[in-house]
Amino acid sequence: MDEVEYCAFILNGLLFGVPIADVQEVLRYQAITYVPRAPKSVSGLINLRGRITTAVDLRARLNLPAREDGIDPMNVVVRSRDGEVVSLLVDRIDDIIRVSEEKFEAAPDTLSTSVRQLVGGAYKLENRLLLTLDTERCINMR
Repeated sequence: MDEVEYCAFILNGLLFGVPIADVQEVLRYQAITYVPRAPKSVSGLINLRGRITTAVDLRARLNLPAREDGIDPMNVVVRSRDGEVVSLLVDRIDDIIRVSEEKFEAAPDTLSTSVRQLVGGAYKLENRLLLTLDTERCINMR
């Protein structure tokens, strides 16, 4: 039975995960430099030890309500297939979750269309649902 690991995080009360193989690092809030005319979901740029990296607000990307004022997001820094590094801004980090690939299911119909477009599927855990984000689709702004 093959297992896969996800870096799990919370967004608007929902549990999401990205494959651990796509994750470069997880960081506390980093100062963000605003970028004029950037897409709504691009919060700006952060400096990761000298490397300028795009910060994508997953709440905006998934059309979820904005984060409350005064609450700083966490950064899940991911690598795309072509080597691009992007920081995904999330509410809080949960854990590393290991699941059996055979338990993978389609995303529930109850999710909004904007969330379903970026979710590859779901895993039913003991007392919650892990929604798997498609990293490539999340960071592709086209």
